[in-house]
Amino acid sequence: MPAILQPTPESIVQCAERLRRGLSVAFPTETVYGLGCDSSSEAAVSEVYAMKSRPQSNPLIAHVLNVAMAKKAVVGWDVRAQRLAEAFWPGPLAIVLPRRAEICALSVGGRMSVAVRMPAHPVALALLEAFGKPISAPSANRSGRLSPTSAAHVAEEFAEFADLPILEGGPCEIGLESTVLDLSRARPMILRPGAITQKDLEPIIGAVVAPEIGQQSASPGTSALHYAPKTHAELVDEKNLASRLADLPERVAVVAFAGTTVPAPHELFAMPRHASAYAQMLYATLRRADGAGAASIIIVPPSDRGGLWDAAHDRIKRATARRVG
Repeated sequence: MPAILQPTPESIVQCAERLRRGLSVAFPTETVYGLGCDSSSEAAVSEVYAMKSRPQSNPLIAHVLNVAMAKKAVVGWDVRAQRLAEAFWPGPLAIVLPRRAEICALSVGGRMSVAVRMPAHPVALALLEAFGKPISAPSANRSGRLSPTSAAHVAEEFAEFADLPILEGGPCEIGLESTVLDLSRARPMILRPGAITQKDLEPIIGAVVAPEIGQQSASPGTSALHYAPKTHAELVDEKNLASRLADLPERVAVVAFAGTTVPAPHELFAMPRHASAYAQMLYATLRRADGAGAASIIIVPPSDRGGLWDAAHDRIKRATARRVG
């Protein structure tokens, strides 16, 4: 099993040295845990793709220490980007702009753009400061699977990688991946919804479009099937839950609001009714349901919409998309 390291000054330095040798490090952010590598090294990036079995068309976000580091990674850092950084960094907003040569092409699926963000987690920032360069990092899980929101989740995902260091940062505060905003086009576009919403962005930079994206884009996490448990999962509205469970003789793990009636032999995995708590617990709860030995998982989607609820709906929709093959 990988080693989970307390984020002491010594372990931070050790992990930064590992990054300089072209190796990977798992580290916490406020959104999910990341599997980080040197953004400038194709060999290091290739290792991360291989560890995750990740399609190389799926780009990585480059994490930066501050605006100065972001400007060295991208071209065209304009007044919009500056205003966004002043309003939301450090925080769960990744900004897509044309990339400089310092960001290797492999890390962005060969695209001419890159998403950069400054994470709001002291351990991530300490690692970035010690390394001194951008760190490209997808979520620290197997490709297409549930994102990790604790160090233990990362250790479970990469159990055979005994030399992978995992910096401990506690449970992730937000629990869903960052908002990805494309500023490389004439009209800003949200490529992936997150905690920073369209309503948050528009007072800062004006009109923002937020289409529903169902295929791989310049943002990670936009393929139709993503964030998925190993166990077959489906979406069932609350009004149809009883009849659907009656049709399923084998035990089902039901992810739904606390208080939802779930008869035996099925099992309820209760979710809170507040948006921020729901988001923070979503992946951890799906992991517990996935490990419960049930024949399938049913997710009862919240009826709430807007804000962080939209990001949660995006994740559970992709988690329950039909697998092909």
